[in-house]
Amino acid sequence: MIFIWLDWLPLSLYFLLLIFLTLRKKTKEAETETSFLLSGRKLTLPAFVATLVSTWYGGILGVGEYTFQFGISQWLLFGFPFYVFAILYAVWLAPKIRSHAALSIPEAMKTTYGNKAGYAGALGVFLLVNPAPYILMLGFLMKSISGDDTWLLYAIIIAFFSAFYVSFGGFKAVVRTDILQIVLMYAGFIILLAAAWNTLGSPVVIWEQLPETHRDITGGHPFSYIMVWFFIALWTFVDPGFHQRAAAAESPKTARKGIFVSVGFWALFDLLTLGTGLYAYALYAGVLESPILAYPEMANQLLPPGLLGLFYTALIAVIMSTLDSFLFLAGQTLGRDVLKPALGYSSGVALTRVGVFVSAMAGIILLMLFPSVIELWYVIGSVVIPVMLIPVLGAFLPLFRLPSSWVVPSMAACFGVASGWLFMGVLTNEDLYSYAWLGIEPFYPGLITGIIFWIAGMAYHRKREKGTSGD
Repeated sequence: MIFIWLDWLPLSLYFLLLIFLTLRKKTKEAETETSFLLSGRKLTLPAFVATLVSTWYGGILGVGEYTFQFGISQWLLFGFPFYVFAILYAVWLAPKIRSHAALSIPEAMKTTYGNKAGYAGALGVFLLVNPAPYILMLGFLMKSISGDDTWLLYAIIIAFFSAFYVSFGGFKAVVRTDILQIVLMYAGFIILLAAAWNTLGSPVVIWEQLPETHRDITGGHPFSYIMVWFFIALWTFVDPGFHQRAAAAESPKTARKGIFVSVGFWALFDLLTLGTGLYAYALYAGVLESPILAYPEMANQLLPPGLLGLFYTALIAVIMSTLDSFLFLAGQTLGRDVLKPALGYSSGVALTRVGVFVSAMAGIILLMLFPSVIELWYVIGSVVIPVMLIPVLGAFLPLFRLPSSWVVPSMAACFGVASGWLFMGVLTNEDLYSYAWLGIEPFYPGLITGIIFWIAGMAYHRKREKGTSGD
């Protein structure tokens, strides 16, 4: 075990603050679906930015893993495309989502296309917000702290702790804890980067020590691989967390402005994580067995007691901010969007609470099947985003709207093509985690299938309009 009492102090205080922020209630107003799921749609700009920024960065160990292996291309794959699509989201979608009556993506799809499309959308959302990558990262962190192999047990305990406080406090608890967690995430990485600079020298010195692949903006990857990650950044358009926060904003203006401000904060944090990851490579190149632990291992070596515990607390806070949000969204999707109409309940609050715990169990099962953060992101993104993209856009933008009877067949076809292509890639490649079949990544045929349905749908609309005008 690497911690002493000084290190346990900030970590213990963090969990106590989470409990305090969850239990604290300012008012005794009656709990409704809108208040429980969206804080009454009264989210102010500072709270909006805090919860969106912290939630978007849950994959912090995956970022460290990638930076250690491929250098500055981290920014090209995990930074720039997401800035672009976040800005487009702010311009095109955020105000429309805030003005829409629907509280969730499946509800918006149900309103636009019908019940079957709403259920299909709920399945897609449930997969997108599966908490498995974040439970996995918590497990790795706890293994690093404890030094034993019971990491999965620790991860399960923390996952159910998160499920407890979000199911109790609802979206308000998520927002209040995110305000704490955004402070910790920036403070932790500033501390570690400063320690690395002081110990190893300036970034200029480190840059000269890096191999060519780490200084190459592509990271040595082929163009097709890079473009897949650019397309995976389309995740932004179907991301339930973005939708939830845009819907919860106090006004359409707040939703739009909040995303613009968040992009600036993301760019700053990307600089911190990128710089820290390059220092980690300079320190451990050729000797680090698990790149996913690049940040923790560097902290173990460079930070004194107390600050070490604070940095681990910051890492846990970054992951927890996304874990609690995803658990809540998955619980809402399962409870309110699926079980509530199926069982005929008048409110989805109680079922959402149950769904949160079911989602935690589903995440634990999935992480056992795919024990890599990057692979989890890649597989889920490659298969689910093509399924969801056009139907979700069409729920808010008429340009992308499919005929209602086409939506479920379109989603089924996209899923079948993308998952089938992925399966064939696994069967025909010696590398277990290589998914390209015939040299093509599975995302592309899935997306092309969706585009074909969209183009055919537009032609169908024009034909019907022409026939109606002729009559």
